[in-house]
Amino acid sequence: MGHHTFDPDGAKRLEDDSRYAYLSVDELLALFEPDPADVVADLGSGTGFYTRSIAPHVRRIVAADLQPAMHAAFAEFGIPENVDRVTAGAGRLPIRTDRLDAVYSTMTYHEFSGSNALAELARVLAPGGRLAIADWSAEGAGQRGPPVAQRFDAGTVVDQLRGAGFRIERAADRRETLVVAARLPATSRQS
Repeated sequence: MGHHTFDPDGAKRLEDDSRYAYLSVDELLALFEPDPADVVADLGSGTGFYTRSIAPHVRRIVAADLQPAMHAAFAEFGIPENVDRVTAGAGRLPIRTDRLDAVYSTMTYHEFSGSNALAELARVLAPGGRLAIADWSAEGAGQRGPPVAQRFDAGTVVDQLRGAGFRIERAADRRETLVVAARLPATSRQS
């Protein structure tokens, strides 16, 4: 499956409140249950649409996006004080090992999935760290989002995450999207 990135020329479309019909802020928070002391990462942060909503619930957010143009658009909409923007892909994050309490991704898993990216997520998450994925589902009708052929179903995402060492806590295909909540084992890494 080919990976693609969102065209930054359409960045302002990402600020559309109708996105909440596919994933509400409350649902996203429930997927990874952040603590106010948590340091988390938003993979594919784009314009910061969800980042700004999650920021009041955590100590720090690393907003990672591959495209500098998306970070520029994020700045236009306002960057919370506890957000650090990082230009990087999921396969090579400039974050120390075991640094993050949680990582979440909203509608971008299809853009970065793969063994290298999942190994990188496992590296930057602390033991017991949480992962929340919400994305367009291959089971959906394709009314919005990328073409159905570029999407995964929840079962495929679950298999990929298990292969990377994650324990699955919740997974579901919905009308147009999927959600998966996972966690790394709480055991410490072996050197």
